[in-house]
Amino acid sequence: MNAIRRFCRSQPVLVISFLAALITVCIIPPDAGYLGYCDCTVLIELFCLMLTVAGLRSSGFFERATQLMLRYAGHVRRLGLILWLMCFVSAMVVTNDVALLTFVPLTILLFEAIPDEKNRILTIVLETAAANLGSMLTPIGNPQNLYLYDAFHLTAGDLVRTMLPSGMAGVVCLLLLTGLLPKTSCRTEAQTAAPIRKKTAALYAAVFLLCLLTVFRVIPDWACLLITVITALVSDRTLLLKVDYALLATFLCFFVFVGNIARIEAVRGFFSSVLQGRELLISALLSQGISNVPAAVMLSGFTENGTALMLGVDIGGFGTLIASLASLIAFQLYRRSKGARTGQFLLVFSAVNFGMLAVLLGLAYCIR
Repeated sequence: MNAIRRFCRSQPVLVISFLAALITVCIIPPDAGYLGYCDCTVLIELFCLMLTVAGLRSSGFFERATQLMLRYAGHVRRLGLILWLMCFVSAMVVTNDVALLTFVPLTILLFEAIPDEKNRILTIVLETAAANLGSMLTPIGNPQNLYLYDAFHLTAGDLVRTMLPSGMAGVVCLLLLTGLLPKTSCRTEAQTAAPIRKKTAALYAAVFLLCLLTVFRVIPDWACLLITVITALVSDRTLLLKVDYALLATFLCFFVFVGNIARIEAVRGFFSSVLQGRELLISALLSQGISNVPAAVMLSGFTENGTALMLGVDIGGFGTLIASLASLIAFQLYRRSKGARTGQFLLVFSAVNFGMLAVLLGLAYCIR
């Protein structure tokens, strides 16, 4: 029982998605129609990207790049600016959760030399918001973008035109909030990183390029999967253990849930009528309660307006702590750190995120 409780606490979204799928299975018994529920292309692309990023991290590439940039930091405000900018940029290509898994632990380490918990909390909150903002701007920045990009056959131009105004407005907000950090001196020169394993970095950089070509439909997904898995088996089999299989399982459960719900005529009619012309607001609000990845998968079966849905779930990643899986990751990393003040963190996080949710939603409605 204790093991089950720990699993439920560590993977709440997966548990909820499994229960939701199980309920619909009782209503719509398994049949041949289930074979059409799963978007295998999305699952393959997610798996390959996570495996490739794990390979790049193992090479020491991210740590060395971080240390080179930190040499330019002389005070806390500039340090905070550099850290959230790195989260913003890296989230565009390695997803928001991987960006935070890389930079939040480093932030915790760097702030050990700065005895000011308030500034550490604000910096991590800004990093979290930046990662969610940066991930909005590319098809591979977060799981919901990757799914919706493929499900609605969107183009890179569609995504940029839809997301760029909100992304840039969010950056302006973060720049203003960075001014709350003081210009007190910080010590970063003592932090060192292990040497880069150049062959490993080059190998996984090439595989990452292959993943990008697959996302943009230049290379078939089965070829990308085969090459990525073979590369991991040959170079380091332990990388296969670092893939977020819980996220993949969550997607699978919601594919079943959404597929079954779509076959219940009364439910389909309700969601279709409610969503019509309200994709932006409904998806943003639903994300507050069930997270933006499940919201994207759930609502995609009831609308043809993929760009509005994508904008809604991405903006919906701001607000509550569970609105974005990446935000939960950042909170968990901070909560386990020495001297953590979770109450203060949640207060600062809520103030920043609900403020940005209001600003970005308001802007999105103004420019529609």
